[in-house]
Amino acid sequence: MAEARKLDPTILREYDIRGVVGKTMTADDVRTVGRAFGSIVAREGGKSVAVGYDGRLSSPELEAALVEGLVACGLEVKRIGRGPTPMLYFASYTLQADAAAMITGSHNPPEYNGIKMMLKGQSFFGADIQRIGQVAAADDFVSGEGRPVDAPVTDSYVERLLEGVGGGRPLTIAWDPGNGALGEVLRRVCDRLPGRHIVINEKIDGTFPAHHPDPTVEKYLEQLKAAVAEHGCDFGVAFDGDGDRIGVIDSKGRVLWGDQLLAVLSGEVLDELPGATIIADVKASQVLFDEVARRGGAPLMWRTGHSLIKAKMAETGAPLAGEMSGHIFFKHRYYGFDDALYAGLRLLGIVAASDVSLAEMRDRLPGMVNTPELRFPCPEDRKFKVIDEVKGRLAGLDGITVHDIDGVRVQSDDGWWLLRASNTQDVLVARCEAADEAGLTRLKGKLSEQLTASGVPLPDFS
Repeated sequence: MAEARKLDPTILREYDIRGVVGKTMTADDVRTVGRAFGSIVAREGGKSVAVGYDGRLSSPELEAALVEGLVACGLEVKRIGRGPTPMLYFASYTLQADAAAMITGSHNPPEYNGIKMMLKGQSFFGADIQRIGQVAAADDFVSGEGRPVDAPVTDSYVERLLEGVGGGRPLTIAWDPGNGALGEVLRRVCDRLPGRHIVINEKIDGTFPAHHPDPTVEKYLEQLKAAVAEHGCDFGVAFDGDGDRIGVIDSKGRVLWGDQLLAVLSGEVLDELPGATIIADVKASQVLFDEVARRGGAPLMWRTGHSLIKAKMAETGAPLAGEMSGHIFFKHRYYGFDDALYAGLRLLGIVAASDVSLAEMRDRLPGMVNTPELRFPCPEDRKFKVIDEVKGRLAGLDGITVHDIDGVRVQSDDGWWLLRASNTQDVLVARCEAADEAGLTRLKGKLSEQLTASGVPLPDFS
């Protein structure tokens, strides 16, 4: 067992542990993380940890190192093997593990890898992750004689995904797991679905030869768009590298962004649970919040970040939540974690049961004009101060409503603009949305005024 070591602080992120393999994060580092996380689990009274890994080339070695560190803390480690992150979440529930840890680099480039964690069914993030660094630096480990056990859950996970699927008109769907960790599970599910299913890039390959595994960037959806057009599909679905984020293309080749998808998915939930709370992050369109309210739901705007959204769901009892980043969380008929394939299957069921297409559902939503998500550099020691300065200048101004749960989202007659500090990078994030181009121009002007007043170089609005 390697001795305790000081971990590179750059790998201790807000929502997970993540670094460049062999540089900022080695197998020894991951073993140390296992010892530190395992010590925290043990001190919380935990006895077992479920562990999985994704399809990256470095993942098998890192999983073995993580398991070694956890076992050294006296824990039973339930090894589920290779698969998507949602399968690990599923395992943590069905195996009744006290904690869970997933070796995954998510949607990052091939040279990256990382660890996502849960403790007692809750996200492990923020200050919890900083504790791992502190425990490691202090050599404050629990020691014991644990054991690893093989605990495959792929069969039961596939069966759970297929529960309730069926009925309605047969559809033709294209699926793109992007050579990520979902490929094998997706194939098994598609082989048993009604309708016709075209799967591209299904081979798990940690070099990601087809395209970068991020379904929220439109240029990475070109192959899916082509498959939808070639096969006359009703729609297409793409996934990120570890299967917890979704991207959707309609039959006309248009992207349904996270907020549009959530608007479609929320109808079925609100039909069954009138008045239910539906949560979305501050980057979501006003169209979504208005649509939820129109259908009798209670829209709730919350902070960006999948761990923060999950925590708010638990607090409010919301049956559905989502983010612009493609994380969709179903507590309705499911467990409350972000499972992109489950979300895709729920979408399939909604469209199959309807007499209108997904493209028509999209067209029924009010049309808005907006900027993409704008990200621009701002020093780490300035980014939150800039937000505070903007809040101060906006205080008391007439004609606007300011939502300050995560940065500032400023509502006016023209629409809204958002400025927030990233939790994970030294950048500010902005977005504007209006009913027409003239309104959008005015909103961009208001945003620019505030950035200039704080001495921040203006982003490219084109």
